[in-house]
Amino acid sequence: MVVVNRSPGGSGREVDPVLITEAAPSYEDEHAARKRKYMLMMGMRFPCLILAGVFYHTWWLALLFIVLSIPLPWIAVLVANDRPPRKAEQVSRYEREARAIERGEHRIIEG
Repeated sequence: MVVVNRSPGGSGREVDPVLITEAAPSYEDEHAARKRKYMLMMGMRFPCLILAGVFYHTWWLALLFIVLSIPLPWIAVLVANDRPPRKAEQVSRYEREARAIERGEHRIIEG
């Protein structure tokens, strides 16, 4: 999204939008993504076992598919329970100019 400065006396130039929150993706979105990863990894286990049965004449290939299918549930649970890392990104933040509240000099009037 690009914001164009259309204020009176503005230059009409494009300005990056200002981020006013550091909100993470919603819990529902994050949970749905983790469920998809879990289902994909658990779905890979069944074809590995089927392929091990298909290649039972080649014992080393069948053993390879069985060995690949053993850690898949453990890995799937670890991936599904892990939150994604926070992204380090450069964002446009609202920064106000530092202005003096009072003038720097004070006069003392003696009466």
